[in-house]
Amino acid sequence: MNPEKESENEKSSSENAAPLWKYVTRLEKASVGGGNVSFRCNYCEKIFKGSYSRVKAHLLKLPKFGIQACAKVGDEYQNEMQKLEDAFEESSRRLKKPKLVSLPTDSPTSPNWDSRESSTATSHPFFPKKKGVGIGNSPLERAFNNQCREQLDCLIARTFYSAGLPFHFAKNPYWIEMIKFAANNNLAGYVPPGYNKLRTTLLQKEKAHIEKLLRAIKDTWKEKGLSIVSDGWTDVQKRPLINFMATSQKGPIFIKSIDGTKEYKDKHFIADLFLKVVGEVGPQHVVQIIIDNASVMKAAGSIVEAEYPHIFWSPCVVHTLNLALKNICAPKYSLQNENAYNECNWIAQVSDEATFIRIFITNHSMRLAIFNSYSPLKLLAVAKTRFASIIIMLKRLFQVKQNLRNMVVSEEWMSYREDDVGKAQTVRDYILNDLWWDKVEYILRFTEPIYEMLRVADTDAPILHKVYEMWDSMIENVKKEIYQHEGKEDYEESPFYDVVHNILIERWTKNCTPLHCLAHSLNPKYYTIKWIEEVRGRVAPHKDAEISVERNKCLKRIFPDPDDRQKVNVEFGLFNSLQVYDEDNMENRWNYNPMLWWSTYGSTLPILQTLALKLLQQPCSSSCAERNWSTYGFIHSMRRNRITPKRAEDLVFVHSNLRLLSRRRPEYNSGESKKWDIGGDNWDEPFGGPGLLEVAYLTLDEPEMETSIVENNDYVDDDDVVVL
Repeated sequence: MNPEKESENEKSSSENAAPLWKYVTRLEKASVGGGNVSFRCNYCEKIFKGSYSRVKAHLLKLPKFGIQACAKVGDEYQNEMQKLEDAFEESSRRLKKPKLVSLPTDSPTSPNWDSRESSTATSHPFFPKKKGVGIGNSPLERAFNNQCREQLDCLIARTFYSAGLPFHFAKNPYWIEMIKFAANNNLAGYVPPGYNKLRTTLLQKEKAHIEKLLRAIKDTWKEKGLSIVSDGWTDVQKRPLINFMATSQKGPIFIKSIDGTKEYKDKHFIADLFLKVVGEVGPQHVVQIIIDNASVMKAAGSIVEAEYPHIFWSPCVVHTLNLALKNICAPKYSLQNENAYNECNWIAQVSDEATFIRIFITNHSMRLAIFNSYSPLKLLAVAKTRFASIIIMLKRLFQVKQNLRNMVVSEEWMSYREDDVGKAQTVRDYILNDLWWDKVEYILRFTEPIYEMLRVADTDAPILHKVYEMWDSMIENVKKEIYQHEGKEDYEESPFYDVVHNILIERWTKNCTPLHCLAHSLNPKYYTIKWIEEVRGRVAPHKDAEISVERNKCLKRIFPDPDDRQKVNVEFGLFNSLQVYDEDNMENRWNYNPMLWWSTYGSTLPILQTLALKLLQQPCSSSCAERNWSTYGFIHSMRRNRITPKRAEDLVFVHSNLRLLSRRRPEYNSGESKKWDIGGDNWDEPFGGPGLLEVAYLTLDEPEMETSIVENNDYVDDDDVVVL
């Protein structure tokens, strides 16, 4: 007998979802009061009597069921049967196998669709009918319902293609969860939500659900504190929007967005917005407000500080560093700035020449095709509003230096004469000029300390207590690179370094606040001999006059009551004098991170411990607010510009906070949904158009990420190498 012969009682087996009935032939019907039947195995053809459990034990070779194991079932068939049985047991809610209805081969919108043929699925363009073999005729294929599975795959793919969804979307855990839920539940007749329901009822329901999930994060604010970050943006309809986010140890939360249309955005208007947000989250929880250091923002911050003295205005460190880089790499001429312009203008010239090379290559399809044949990496056109845009562009150009040289000496480049021959020769001269590349390398080397600090600060990480040290170390490292290039000793003067140093000091002076100094003073590591002796001239925070003055200003605002301030000063004296700790505590000031040290050893200084546990968990930049405008831009793109600001705000709230919650899950770092949102928020170019290939939108790490993807050839195909 054929081992894959179907049961003669196919109707009965279809009513009973147990899958292994298909591999036996029932010889008599079950009695009314029980489930025992006589059956013959389709493999060994032996006859047995019993219930389904004996059928399963016979085919799967299970012991202790009082039935002989089938000797004719091979390992391959046994494994397939085991999979069927496992799937059946996981779907215990489905007591009966549902009737399978084939999907129509063409959609109702297809010109070839015919209602008379909609009940069959035997001729589909994605899987043509095999000659002489009916699709899904074997018991195994029918049990797995392979035909419907394949057709569903095709319908999903068609959805992606027609809507222009990026392939990256298939990693979205919420998409996977939705498909699995639909597949595992018998939802006959289900109709997906329509246009209006998605943008109204369901949107509000999801927002309420997310607010409930965020309560666990908000409950930590009382002990850990939070920072309010904000940034402004003009949408596609030229409406000025201001968004507000709360960030803490658990990550950022989108709070709200304000449409500033028809409002005069002076310091009073902005301050009122901040005061309302502070009231919503609870002023007692707020440590600082992080915004850019524009004069109107600083004035608004002063108003908030006057209302709540314990809340500090903190200029975004990333904005400050970006402005410093712009002053160095793109100086503007003025009488007051003449010396800086003369010393730094050569950097702007190199940048302009690099931009000329990039534009010449990328603005013509043939030239771009030649370049792509020599380089797996793309040339970046970073928006000027992005942080360190000049440095990112030069870094990428330097990365593909050899690829560019191979390109301009190739036969394809030499024989290509369709376009401007003069410009092509100019590009070739730059690329083959060693002195020009030396200038590019020098720019990258002396700006590397600034760029690295910018990268560290351009996160939501709690590094407020590291800012003061990072500035000092960064300036020293910049000096080291410049002096090494110029071949000078430390005691010699360098006009170029003097200009760079003055720019950095001027920006640092505007950026440094009493809160930075207090947070710096609470880092146990900065009192260890090992840290002090790392750099010549370093002193512990309590011995630094500038830090001490600013720290005392900060403590006076946080503890307005003289008695409370006296207590915290006494505790700080014990902390910095190292009088109350044993040898292990001293050693762990260096070994432990500050939060762990204060949690472990700070109980003898309760007031200072409470303060430290708040300050040491605060960020130093408004980067999460910056990145959120990419999210807002995705939702509020030109194709969706009829959406109201309130609905866009709700969408941003849901979108941002869903990602926040997703990143807290263990599966975010492994499995099929690993780093599922790493591609960023700009989905406007799903098939790798110029916008997607050329523009880096989010953090400074993205060009680095692309390089690692290219180097890992086993992980990604060539056509997937893009800059996101």
